[in-house]
Amino acid sequence: MDLGINTDAVCTIMRADGTVLGRRFINHPSEKDWMYRTLGRIRKFQREHGSAQSRGRWAYTKRLNIELGKKIAGAIIRYAEENHADVIVFEYLEMQGKISGEKKQKLHLWRKRDIQKRCEHQAHRKGMRVSRVCAWDTSRLAYDGSGRVSRDPKNHSLCVFQTGKRYNCDLSASYNIGARYFIRELLKPLPATERSLLEAKVPSVKRRISCVYADLGELFLEMELLRAA
Repeated sequence: MDLGINTDAVCTIMRADGTVLGRRFINHPSEKDWMYRTLGRIRKFQREHGSAQSRGRWAYTKRLNIELGKKIAGAIIRYAEENHADVIVFEYLEMQGKISGEKKQKLHLWRKRDIQKRCEHQAHRKGMRVSRVCAWDTSRLAYDGSGRVSRDPKNHSLCVFQTGKRYNCDLSASYNIGARYFIRELLKPLPATERSLLEAKVPSVKRRISCVYADLGELFLEMELLRAA
């Protein structure tokens, strides 16, 4: 599950061997557009009347943000339930204390945190687990293992791989998030000797913050060969 900026959420249904069973883009462009328009009006109002007079307008914008978070969380849980998901995997949000940045960025980070909390509560009620993985470079690394990506200057929702391939950046990130979860879960229960042997054959899985979707397929194949031997 990738909670993006261009798309509210990108969901990928994935098996432990890396097989992708389904994908869904969840987006509410009209709600976001209205909320960002209210931010523009607040900025204009504050220039004319000062920040002390804009508390009511800020409260209204925050309510819009909360309602948007509720809609996104509900859509995520419904999709997970439709596909009988066992675990919902998010990025770990390292946001302790006060959030810095511009107002639009703050609202986006607040919404991410709120969505994760709401999904966690709803998932537990429906018998699903919630897990988190390291968020470092999930969007910056191509899911096919070709290295760092560059954003398309004309369309920020797309990225360009080093091979020249153009792909949706948030979808690539969702593949990497799912892969990091399964790599961790596959290696964790193994004895130290077996884990070391697999890490020697697939060196990229040693450093979890650089793991991508391609590494999961390679690791699973090596595990199957080791079992068959």
